[in-house]
Amino acid sequence: MIDYIKGEITELTPAYVVIETAGIGYFIHITLPTFSFLGEQTSVKLFVYEAIREDAHVLYGFRLQSERHLFLLLISVSGIGANTARMIMSSYSAQEIQEMIASGNVSALNAIKGIGTKTAQRIIVDLKDKIVKGIGGSDALNFASNSHHEQKEEAVSALVILGFAAAASQKTVDKIVQEQPTLKVEQVIKLALKMM
Repeated sequence: MIDYIKGEITELTPAYVVIETAGIGYFIHITLPTFSFLGEQTSVKLFVYEAIREDAHVLYGFRLQSERHLFLLLISVSGIGANTARMIMSSYSAQEIQEMIASGNVSALNAIKGIGTKTAQRIIVDLKDKIVKGIGGSDALNFASNSHHEQKEEAVSALVILGFAAAASQKTVDKIVQEQPTLKVEQVIKLALKMM
């Protein structure tokens, strides 16, 4: 199994990064906090979870081992797959997720797309005792920068990659940016996830 990949960033979107090392480009799925962290980097070391399926080998990357650990805890819960775990970790920071689980906050977990009440309760029951405090968040890119239009496109692209319709994603992002133009990319995507 791959523990980490270290190399140059050749492509970066809110949903994935391509890291080149030794002449090979690795396509790695990431969460929004990881995207925010990578926004200012040219080279990086990401800790990796490798999902091996019959039809594909999929890589998920995390900037901290503790984030990967939380991801592994989430996918250990019955009914939570890798994409659902990534959605959870893109909706809230790792610290917020841990606090929700530790405090038994079913309604906050239930607000995430694809997480019903029973699944939220199962996450809390299964993981409450295992959660370790102390995972921090990261800074995000700001919508007020010169690449305002590009960042709107990144937000829409991330939502489409996460499984939402392009038209609905565009409409939701436009509405959010119109009402709150100073939001960061990550914040816009998080709001959109809760609205869709």
